[in-house]
Amino acid sequence: MAVCLFAGAPAYAESSFTLFESGQVRPLELSPDGKLLFAVNTPDNRLEIFRVHGGGLTHRASVPVGLEPVAVAARSNTEVWVVNHLSDSVSVVELSGNGNGGRVTRTLLVGDEPRDIVFAGPGRSRAFITTAHRGQNLPFDPQLTTPGIGRADVWVFNAGSASHLPSTILTLFSDTPRALAVTPDGSRVYAAGFHSGNRTTTLSHILVPDGGQAKGGLPAPNTSVDGRSQPEVGLIVKYNGAHWVDELERIWDNAVRFSLPDKDVFVIDAMANPPAQLPGPSGFFAGVGTILYNMAVNPVSGKVYVSNTEAFNQKRFEGSGEFSGHSVKGRFHENRITVLSSAGVTPRHLNKHIDYDACCAPVPNAESQKSLALPTGMVVSGDGATLYVAALGSNKVGIFNTAELENDTFVPSAAHHIPLTGGGPTGLVLDERWKRLYVMTRFDNSISVIDTRGRAELGHVAMYNPEPPSIVKGRRFLYDASFSSSHGDSSCATCHVFGDFDSLAWDLGNPDNGVETNPGPFIGSPIINPDFHPLKGPMVTQSLRGMANHGPMHWRGDRTGGNEAPSAQPDSGSFDEEAAFKKFNGAFADLLGREGPIPEADMQAFTDFALRMMYPPNPVRALDNSLTPEQQEARDFFFDVPSNIVFHISCETCHLIKPTANPDALIPGFFGSDGRSAFPFAAQVLKVPHLRNMYQKVGMFGMPQTPIFNPGNNQFMGDQVRGFGFIHDGSVDTMFRFNSVMAFTQGPDNVTGLPANAEGDAMRRKLESFMLAFDSNLAPIVGQQVTLTRANAAAVGPVLELLMARADVGECELIAKSQQGQHEQGFLYTGGRRFVSDRKAFPVLPEAVLRQMAASGRVALTYTCTPPGSGTRMGLDRDEDGFLDGDERDAGSNPADPKSTP
Repeated sequence: MAVCLFAGAPAYAESSFTLFESGQVRPLELSPDGKLLFAVNTPDNRLEIFRVHGGGLTHRASVPVGLEPVAVAARSNTEVWVVNHLSDSVSVVELSGNGNGGRVTRTLLVGDEPRDIVFAGPGRSRAFITTAHRGQNLPFDPQLTTPGIGRADVWVFNAGSASHLPSTILTLFSDTPRALAVTPDGSRVYAAGFHSGNRTTTLSHILVPDGGQAKGGLPAPNTSVDGRSQPEVGLIVKYNGAHWVDELERIWDNAVRFSLPDKDVFVIDAMANPPAQLPGPSGFFAGVGTILYNMAVNPVSGKVYVSNTEAFNQKRFEGSGEFSGHSVKGRFHENRITVLSSAGVTPRHLNKHIDYDACCAPVPNAESQKSLALPTGMVVSGDGATLYVAALGSNKVGIFNTAELENDTFVPSAAHHIPLTGGGPTGLVLDERWKRLYVMTRFDNSISVIDTRGRAELGHVAMYNPEPPSIVKGRRFLYDASFSSSHGDSSCATCHVFGDFDSLAWDLGNPDNGVETNPGPFIGSPIINPDFHPLKGPMVTQSLRGMANHGPMHWRGDRTGGNEAPSAQPDSGSFDEEAAFKKFNGAFADLLGREGPIPEADMQAFTDFALRMMYPPNPVRALDNSLTPEQQEARDFFFDVPSNIVFHISCETCHLIKPTANPDALIPGFFGSDGRSAFPFAAQVLKVPHLRNMYQKVGMFGMPQTPIFNPGNNQFMGDQVRGFGFIHDGSVDTMFRFNSVMAFTQGPDNVTGLPANAEGDAMRRKLESFMLAFDSNLAPIVGQQVTLTRANAAAVGPVLELLMARADVGECELIAKSQQGQHEQGFLYTGGRRFVSDRKAFPVLPEAVLRQMAASGRVALTYTCTPPGSGTRMGLDRDEDGFLDGDERDAGSNPADPKSTP
């Protein structure tokens, strides 16, 4: 029977997989008795359960959870909690048969993009979960347009309660949080911001020439190597503890209207009722790092280790630096472990062996082989003497004597590294009973088994991976610093963190280059010189998500696919995204410090991977995809009202919204941009940006008044969580102020544009609300889920109606999963209140039958709205071989669920 089932299986259907590239935080966990290993299977949306023994690992069960699981924590030997990043949920899994099976008994809905979980408090009875301070499940107003509000939440649940509601939600004064750690006695929880910043911000290009004349203007050079004067651009400044200064140490305090306290890691009293951040200075640590990946607590000393990178974005220029005399080539950040203790904050540079004045040797080389890049997961030995570090960008695990690390007496050496066959380690757990270290390798979705005595890999356990080969092959080129840089310490993911951005601005012009022609395409005729000057000024890091169908790349569109502008989208000339992305190959040499570009075949693989990355659903827009009355009024204005007296155009003329560009070809639509460029009231022509991620940039409030961006409070605004806001250089603090451009172009008859008065401000507020809830590739319902049981049928009923209603209009594909003992059941909603089963023997089932199954108490049913095109794979046919999962299980075979591993 098995031979018949697998013969002639069709090739993988690439269109069924949606790539979100969620960053794993706590992907592995041992059960308290050490007999089971739990692993999140992020691409397959499952929890994998392995039996631990002296010979390695044996796979025992696979439990469907939410979309993009990134963290797992065991509450007991029989209960495991899984954090689902895209589903904004936590799956509570009950184990059966000594780990031979498991089922989701509860689904807890939390804030946007949850990332980590720990148990702490009295008897470790409380679950702490990090989320962004936003999302449709948040039970209060996130105050996205209010200054001085923390943007990091920690949801706390009573783990033993049947309630689906948190006991409290802590809001921390930081941007979106990521990692958690807990003291051995469970009394303290540490919570870290993710994009924590480094006390830098951008001064507007309008302010710098006027305010800078007495200081000599912008730092030299101010021309390209061929003598062409640069356009007016902004300037990055950094707070040095006393003043805001530029790279020449000139003071710019009058130009910054807020402060950045740079609170990075927070200390929570887990025993308090309710849990709360410790008061005063004891409640946080500052100056820990720029991007904080993970934390570990030394079980003996209580010191906290924070894996992080520190950015040097206050420094300028890529390239050789021949004309300017300096650049950040090969050194734009440091990989660090920062030690937190009662004595303070002590960062430790992991790659202090690097000679940054030397560049650029072929890879690998003696220097790069000693380097560790992108430190993520960590674990400390029981005696507190050894720290193991997963180096995502180095394909190995670093081993540190904790005393030497704390004293900064360690010597970087490849002899203290354990190379991995899979690559891309994100997390690890230590099994001291068997002298084993288990390491998640993200590149191939596997687990490496390490002998800690011999410091060698004993085995490599693969989990089923539904990703198409192009994604698996191309992922490495985003992260692999051992391949990307001569020093072995940097990669594209250093700034494009997990394919997104780093919430910083960089001035990466190259004075050694000349001016280049801008082929467009343009919206109308440029009224200033459109060409690309090599001194472009500060520009915030852009996400690598959602680039497909959006034409030229970079803020200026200077990574362009052709020299001639086509007449229309897509696929030719400047609109050739594949050709445009390949133009980034030069950054491997000019920025990362590689000896030269990567081979063409590797760049093609990177391109194939990068163009698949997708934006998540908008977490501000209502789950039924509706707009509030104010947002709808603003959307009507956005489309229909000429807001610009000069050109008589509406907002949508430039910021095109067309969710489905070509349904027949399955081409993603336009979400604020179709790839053309325009004059944006800056000194250089910029590509019109999309508007899908405006909600991610909330948190900077305060900027001086300028001739264009004039409405709002221009006084000092106090402490804020971000140093960069909106537009290309991040110098505009709010979307409300950005919308003031329409007041600048207001005509005397008040027919066009928005007047600079209370009426105009009211519409600007409505536009701000609409733009924070802007259309995206996927509807808000995608990822949302709920678990139906006999006890919660009344409460869950309206949610099920919502899920089916959104599936009926094509916004998602709704699946349902249940588990009876070791027998999984899958269902796919086909519309008309009917489901089909993963067994051909079962007829089409009315939706009411599934509810009756749950009402009987025999099963719990978890419903999930999956991305369009993925319902069959996730609900009925996991390996897409054309044979239903239930039929394969009945036949005793399932190639997607291996029974044992080496």
